[in-house]
Amino acid sequence: MNRIVTLLAAVSAAALAANAGEAKTLRWSANTDIATLDPYAHTESFTTAMLHHVFDPLVRRGRTMQLEPALATGWKAIKPDTWRFELRRGVKFHNGNAFTADDVVASVTRLIDPATRAKGNLSAVIKAEKVDDFTVDLVTKGPYPLLLNDLAGIYIMDKEWMEANGALKAGNISTGATTAASTSAIGTGPFKLESYKPDAGTNMVVNADWWDKPEHNVTRIEFKPIKSDATRVAALLSGELELIAPAPLQDLARIGAASGFKVIEEPALRLIFLGLNHRPELLAMPGQKNPMLDLKVRQALWHAIDLDAIQKRVMRAKSRNTGTLVAPPVPGYAQANDALLGYDPEKAKKLLAEAGFPNGFKTGLACPNDRYINDEQTCVAIAAMWTRIGVQTELKTESRATYFPRIDKGEVDAFMLGWATLPPMDGFSVLSALLTEPKEAYGGSNRMGYVNARIEELTRLAAVELDEPKRRAMLVEALKIARDTVAYIPLHQQPVAWAARSGVEVPQFPDEYVRLWFAQVK
Repeated sequence: MNRIVTLLAAVSAAALAANAGEAKTLRWSANTDIATLDPYAHTESFTTAMLHHVFDPLVRRGRTMQLEPALATGWKAIKPDTWRFELRRGVKFHNGNAFTADDVVASVTRLIDPATRAKGNLSAVIKAEKVDDFTVDLVTKGPYPLLLNDLAGIYIMDKEWMEANGALKAGNISTGATTAASTSAIGTGPFKLESYKPDAGTNMVVNADWWDKPEHNVTRIEFKPIKSDATRVAALLSGELELIAPAPLQDLARIGAASGFKVIEEPALRLIFLGLNHRPELLAMPGQKNPMLDLKVRQALWHAIDLDAIQKRVMRAKSRNTGTLVAPPVPGYAQANDALLGYDPEKAKKLLAEAGFPNGFKTGLACPNDRYINDEQTCVAIAAMWTRIGVQTELKTESRATYFPRIDKGEVDAFMLGWATLPPMDGFSVLSALLTEPKEAYGGSNRMGYVNARIEELTRLAAVELDEPKRRAMLVEALKIARDTVAYIPLHQQPVAWAARSGVEVPQFPDEYVRLWFAQVK
């Protein structure tokens, strides 16, 4: 029987390849790797984007980022706190198991478990209830306007596989908890996982039985993480790769001028900013009061950063300086909140003196060196700028594999973070994850002690407000408070730049996801 199934699968895959003309392999690289294969064990968008090739959500984003049906074919609110979803019939997981309501219930239950790292991505949902084999109700804490937005980033797993492999509870990259799902992935998506070797490479093959009609002609994906910018570019130009994403800013002109290659550039949603320690003590100054608790100190640190210099020299004039925590296309953005505080080192020194630190103080600055575009170089520049105003800054850069778990544990004083408001693509993401106290499924990425009573109130009001203008006004107010209190120090809106061999067509998206089920290789 197994031999027959294998033969049929081979015939099906061969037929798909024949329809596409011939087998097409797309080899590509990024400066980082997948953090885990468990879709609920992390909150990192690169990993989420990679796993989207293997897993499907109930609702997904299409070519123009619009929400559209995926594993759910329809939905409606049957009560203020209950949404009913009709599920797609005839869908199979990669192992042949049928997709049903049981998989949705098990997946949602797994995600909203208090021990799950990504539980904040579906913070409004209390439970999932099976109505019948192809109907599921999601019960929320109250009216919630962003449920579909959230669901676009929630992948459905196979209940039978989870039960058989002891993976009904999610792993957690912050605590180090792992399960069989950390290194295996069985989804319903357009590609099947063939192999996964952390820090070495991930291979996928086309799912010939995908429920959707493919727009791509790719039959195999070979991904290889290459941290070094120079090595990654050399691999592209030598023909070893068809695509690199991101492409180093300093090499864009050279790649664009090379025969047979092209550069793809679009503005991104991701904003880069610095988080600050709002707890009683700095790690660099144990036993002493934390200077960052004083608003004047936080303002001084902001005034000390020459954003124009970073934008021109480090980011090659490709980034956009920002004064807020959301990009212009995102609900909650307001131009008034986007005003820059301004580079003024003398004013920064004056503010430090007024706060009682005329000779400055000590702080750590933690940054990744393989997650954001020119992240390490940006932090090197900021550390030097802070040192010039008397703030002795100990810079530590490291791989994101160890960096983000330290951030989650609060083992830093100041740190770099990027946020693209994913999966909802809404300013509420910033409020619920970064600006609220870690409790009641809120504050999942706020480990630095920042608390503001009005933001707490606005977040909970916005969570159930169905009047969109009123809801957006709440987001704008909360983000203004965050700016005025310097909850974080905004830096810039990150550019998106990819490079590819001519003949490779891959649409670019503002959320920076590489969606190869839209790719064409000639």
